[in-house]
Amino acid sequence: MGIPVIDLKSLDGDKSSKTMAQLHEACAKWGFFWVENHGIDVGLMEKVKDFVNSHYEKSLKKSFYESELAKRLSSSPRTDASNGDWETTFFIQHQPVSNIAEFADIGAQFGETMDKYATQLIEVAEKLAESLSLNLGLDKSYVKNAFSPPFVGTKVAKYPQCPDPDLVLGLRAHTDAGGIILLLQDDTVPGLEFYKDGEWVPVTPEKDNKIFVNLGDQVEVFSNGLYKSILHRVAADKGGSRLSIATFYNPGGDAVISPEPKLLYPGGYRFQDYLDYYVTTKFSDKGARFQTIKEMYKP
Repeated sequence: MGIPVIDLKSLDGDKSSKTMAQLHEACAKWGFFWVENHGIDVGLMEKVKDFVNSHYEKSLKKSFYESELAKRLSSSPRTDASNGDWETTFFIQHQPVSNIAEFADIGAQFGETMDKYATQLIEVAEKLAESLSLNLGLDKSYVKNAFSPPFVGTKVAKYPQCPDPDLVLGLRAHTDAGGIILLLQDDTVPGLEFYKDGEWVPVTPEKDNKIFVNLGDQVEVFSNGLYKSILHRVAADKGGSRLSIATFYNPGGDAVISPEPKLLYPGGYRFQDYLDYYVTTKFSDKGARFQTIKEMYKP
């Protein structure tokens, strides 16, 4: 199953209409997609991955394999660990206030690199937010304003090499609570899977510097269900340790989220009245017909 790939650069220029249509379909039918030509410095992306992998080896790996969860899978006989997550992780907040200084063990250089990376990634998130807004027929700043001031943070995770992947998941199935999630993931070790059309679709490792994007619950809410947040999970792997750097562009804590009224279906009309109007508009745009009916039957 080929996951959609959106050329972010083509959102501007001669191919804008086609790319916007591709993005709309990806959001409505998939809820997840790749973005390429995103403008994030490739050297910076590699530096972030190197820092995270190095930090894991120096500061996290030993303590993880000494944890109770790891002991359950290393003991004999091995015991089921399906109620846990085979991951080691920490969370860096970027906006509205950075907490990078609280992580003394990651070092100043790692902190500066993450700050630069987050700044570039926020530009990508804002471009996607603008495009989603326009595709929904809203003002281009709708999502940005609805989220304002946005909460932006990065979940840094490693999914360590697992002795028995049949007994545990790297991360149990869930949807993300927030808005737009941008993932820089391992380019070698697999594991991420999304649930689509009754089956788990693997997001295979990529070596061409694309960013993986998925939509959170708040996008589904404000779009009135037109765009979807999708169930996903991480499988544990016996052959290697998977890297995951997921940055969340979320509404601020005080943001009030609700379905955009322009996107709500009309309601409270007599079916015969709808049919009478339908006869004269059968071959016109359905969305415009719904909007007219909604205006006619406002409570």
